[in-house]
Amino acid sequence: MAKRELPKHVYRQRNGIYFQRRGWPSQKFENEFGTPEFWREYAGILTQKDKPRKVVSRNFGALIDSYRKSPRYRNLMPRTGLDYDKHLDFFKEIMGETNPAKMQRKDVIRLRDSNAHKAYFANYSLRVLRILMEHCVDLGWRDTNPARGVPELKTQKRPEREPWPRDLLDAYRQACPLGTRERLVMELCVGTGQRIGDVLNMRWSNIEDGSVWLRQSKTSKELWVPILPELQAALDAASRHSVFLLTKESGTNRWSYRGASAAIRKVRDRIGALDYDIHSWRYNAACELLEAGCGDDLIASVTGQSPAMVQHYTKKVRQKIRAVRAQQMRTEQSRS
Repeated sequence: MAKRELPKHVYRQRNGIYFQRRGWPSQKFENEFGTPEFWREYAGILTQKDKPRKVVSRNFGALIDSYRKSPRYRNLMPRTGLDYDKHLDFFKEIMGETNPAKMQRKDVIRLRDSNAHKAYFANYSLRVLRILMEHCVDLGWRDTNPARGVPELKTQKRPEREPWPRDLLDAYRQACPLGTRERLVMELCVGTGQRIGDVLNMRWSNIEDGSVWLRQSKTSKELWVPILPELQAALDAASRHSVFLLTKESGTNRWSYRGASAAIRKVRDRIGALDYDIHSWRYNAACELLEAGCGDDLIASVTGQSPAMVQHYTKKVRQKIRAVRAQQMRTEQSRS
């Protein structure tokens, strides 16, 4: 389509048709060019006398503000949004006044490499920048995403998580008596097999008829999980001064992830369990269910995991169980 076929102030970009006029905010058309709906939309833009016509500064500050108002950002899980905010604030601080349309691939690589001493931060920043620049393309501010295809820094592979050994779980219980938040959060994680975010969101109203009702924040699955005796003892000893099961030390508000993580790390350090973190308790739940003879479907009915994730969380214990059985069969065969 030649430019002359388009009406005044209308331009075709790689990802659509935009109204672009000096002193007016850029606006993407929702309808195909030439349709009656397009012409009504075009006329509506020209007659927006009641809306302020101000120039939108095309800098990273404005881009980040726009992204935070977009469905891309609003649909993020709360925890993910907090993680993104750290990097968005970082971008705003170091290049808030610069024009994102001028960013090149070499600039993205330079930004990544400037944080090479913090590989995790550098790689996460790259992921967020990739999404941010895709939003820049969607706005029609540029045609291509310079962060797309830029590889992340290679890092040393972390050891795979494993469930807490029985002796360390016993040590944790000895270090955190019934009635403490540290004990209750552990029993909730191990006893229900849920993610820490869902555990921290649990309320007393979620407990009914000896079970915990919940909707997983990540998958939206609704689960009904019977309460184990160890968890029931922790619940019976817990303070009930809030709607939440786990609250801040002074107040009725929900215990934050940061606060819970810091408190649990102190215990882990004290008992020599730094190699095992909060999320490893979810492995304990899945592995204990497997060791009890549960099939994958029964394990998933408690943890809410997909079949593939059940296999992943239990693969080491599963291998040990199978190896024991295999060697038993081998021994029986040699004796026959």
